[in-house]
Amino acid sequence: MGLFTHFLLIDCPQELHCAPNGSYPAFEVRFTADGEIPFPQVILRAPGTQTLLNGDAIQFSQTASGEWTYVAAVPAGTIDGHRISVQIEGCRQAAIAHAQGADWIKHDRDVNLIRPQRVKAEARVAVAGGAEVKLYFGIHKHMHQPYYNTTDRNYWDGEKDGIFGSRGGNYTDFIPNAVQQYNDGQLPHAGLSTSWSGSLIEQLDRCGDEGFCGGRFSGWNNALRRMGGLKTELGNPRVAFSAFGFFHPLMPLIPAQDIVRQIAWHRDVIKRAFGIEASRVLFPPETAFHVRMIPALIEAGVTAVIYDSIHRFRACRDYPYAGLGEGMLPPNAAEQTNPPVDDWVQLQNIWAGSKISPRLLRPEYVGYEDPDGKLHTIIAVPAERYIGNEDARGGFGALQYADVLGQVYDRIVETGSYDPAHPPFFLLHSDGDNHGGGADSYYGHNTGRLVEWLQQDSRFELTTTEDYLQRFPPDPNQVVHIEPGSWAGADNGDPQFMKWFSRYDQPYSPDLNSWAVLTAFQNAVHTLETSAADHPELAEAIRLLLTAETSCYWYWTGQQVWDQQVTNAANLGLRLIKPALDALIAAGHDRLGPTIFAPWVTPENPGGKRWGQGCLLDASPQGVAHTFVADVCGLKRVDLVLRTAAGEQRLTMHNHGPYPCETGAAVTADYLTAELPIGAGDARYYIEAEDGRGNVSRGALERIWLA
Repeated sequence: MGLFTHFLLIDCPQELHCAPNGSYPAFEVRFTADGEIPFPQVILRAPGTQTLLNGDAIQFSQTASGEWTYVAAVPAGTIDGHRISVQIEGCRQAAIAHAQGADWIKHDRDVNLIRPQRVKAEARVAVAGGAEVKLYFGIHKHMHQPYYNTTDRNYWDGEKDGIFGSRGGNYTDFIPNAVQQYNDGQLPHAGLSTSWSGSLIEQLDRCGDEGFCGGRFSGWNNALRRMGGLKTELGNPRVAFSAFGFFHPLMPLIPAQDIVRQIAWHRDVIKRAFGIEASRVLFPPETAFHVRMIPALIEAGVTAVIYDSIHRFRACRDYPYAGLGEGMLPPNAAEQTNPPVDDWVQLQNIWAGSKISPRLLRPEYVGYEDPDGKLHTIIAVPAERYIGNEDARGGFGALQYADVLGQVYDRIVETGSYDPAHPPFFLLHSDGDNHGGGADSYYGHNTGRLVEWLQQDSRFELTTTEDYLQRFPPDPNQVVHIEPGSWAGADNGDPQFMKWFSRYDQPYSPDLNSWAVLTAFQNAVHTLETSAADHPELAEAIRLLLTAETSCYWYWTGQQVWDQQVTNAANLGLRLIKPALDALIAAGHDRLGPTIFAPWVTPENPGGKRWGQGCLLDASPQGVAHTFVADVCGLKRVDLVLRTAAGEQRLTMHNHGPYPCETGAAVTADYLTAELPIGAGDARYYIEAEDGRGNVSRGALERIWLA
């Protein structure tokens, strides 16, 4: 017989039993062909590794009938995961240089690895029916660097080189090293989620290409890409690259279409950088969440969103407000729509400014009702504020996991609040490149101790969010409300996002200036996109707009280099599109309504409490709603539509003209206010604006209690 045309028989073990240390025994792969195979080879694939056997590694012989038998001896080894994929192939073309794809004959087999069962510590408590009481938790690490110059993405200096260079391990192999320990420790559902901004990824690519930071980032993402093959027992990635906003925008304060685009751009860069799809679970920048984001998140394909746990606690009736130590004003009564709970506990041996409720530490559906009365829902996953903060200091040594998580566990047992169908689950989240939670020791020694603890204590299980939601999906018929807010590091993450409204009560606020400029820039770009989406300068203007939405440019208020960034991007973007925009307006082709900035109310709790000097004072009952509105064709009217128990009424908003600017902005939005009726109680409202051409826009439905 001549060259082979097909395989007659393939003999490969279906399973192998591993030793206690996880190693698998040597085995053989035998295959018989109807003729001689010029280039036989066997490829073994497992998470993070690939082995090629060919040449002298494959023995062969010919039978009397002319068939050829090949034997590949696979040595013993240790790999990640529970399966080895075996590809047996041969080329029918003797002149391999002339071989085409069709000349290669390939067959696949899987070898399942049977690992010894790990003996778990006995559970301390079981509920009726024998279900073991278990507390589930996850870990999230956030990675970000902004562009330090919005108008020059190639800007680089010694300071930036030092900032990036000091984070070499964080941006390369720290996460893979930690996750490898989960895998080697045979924790079936363990992994971590991590959020990487697009601006960081782009700059790391440039570091690698141009040799910045002493060449530290050449192939920076190789180890992270290899992690894509590591799966949990349910087949989900052990490293989940969370959905995110490309330029790290504060999502509650930007338009819905920009939320969608930021997430879409980010999804693309994650696939390119790491070779894996971004998760459908969103980590919002700054952990900043507001229910008005939900429709945009759904449109962007997000199925679950992470939020700071305190904002769920504070949305309960009878919430035990902790006073000044909590770092926030008392909750607004309009936010407290969820039933009371009775399992509040004050955590010990860590800093905790207020009590937490263990029964509320689990994913739930959260809802937003729009002005038309339509309910939009999404799964919300809590990141526990106080335990996460302590973990961010460096894990074991800062946070005694068994002791602190044990307090949560014990309170669940005490109160009988355990639900086997929806057990407790929360994330411990922190920056992955700052302070203790970003240190090499956190990902190394701390993780090793964490794994050892979990192997011995079956009360707790480390799991990915995706595995948890697959095993314990929340009930879509149980929809709750969550107060707005962000993480504790942003002035305690208050519901008004005042970290990004610094000096709002002064005649001039750099933060308000940037929001006003951004609102006008958003309207200009969106107007041109609506009518001339193929304009050659539009793509760069859109990128400048999304860059200008970076939350960092508000976070560091009072530093001119940051206060100026939004204006610089807006001015450059407007120069690019001004001729086309002017022509569009002159031709009467503007089809977009005004851009309305998310409103805020002062005092934050009308008739409630406000901040004093080291104390809480009574707040005026007179509430005032504030916003920015912009349109390239000018504003005809702006109304605040108020809904109370007495019915619906329209309040004409007072236009104070363009917000004062000290950064030389080419355009800025108008600043508008409206006084809200005293004593109206639980109220809902939205803003409606009409431009000079009759185009109308509506904002989101907001809530406020007017005492």
